[in-house]
Amino acid sequence: MMSAPHQSIASPAVTATEQPRHPLRLRLRPKALTTGYVDGAWWPRSRDLAAELPALLAVLAVRLGVVPRVSYNLQEWDTAPRKIAAEGVRVRLDGFWSRPAHTLDVIAGDRRRLTLLLVQPDTDPSAAHRTMMRASERDNTDTVEELLRADTRDSAQSTVDAWEDEGGRIPRQKLREEAL
Repeated sequence: MMSAPHQSIASPAVTATEQPRHPLRLRLRPKALTTGYVDGAWWPRSRDLAAELPALLAVLAVRLGVVPRVSYNLQEWDTAPRKIAAEGVRVRLDGFWSRPAHTLDVIAGDRRRLTLLLVQPDTDPSAAHRTMMRASERDNTDTVEELLRADTRDSAQSTVDAWEDEGGRIPRQKLREEAL
């Protein structure tokens, strides 16, 4: 896997000490044996990974313990340092171009891993909520693409339903043609 340029490895880790101003937008599957592609979903407020991670890692420490490594897709985040210090722990940030899009892996010291669906910061709140709830269902086996596509499909259908409820009407034949 190819890594993109980051700050030099010899540079000191960025220290994150500021407490979050808003509640963390995170949904995890229940702690049990699971199947599927993701273990939950995270909806950060920005594309600044170094600023967003400390709050996430503090919450995930309850389930995973110390988290020394996070792996992410470089296209989804602003430039990030190679390491950050969160809660006194140095966390290595591994950015890859080949990493699956819309996911983030949080890797514990004992190598347990959580793969989180990444909901883009500018996502509509109701769409983000639906996607996060679906991704965190115990028996969910949807791929990342299916999770993100389902929200678009649900959103389009709810727009049609709202329009019809307000007096508009789409002929059934037209709906069938669009479904094909």
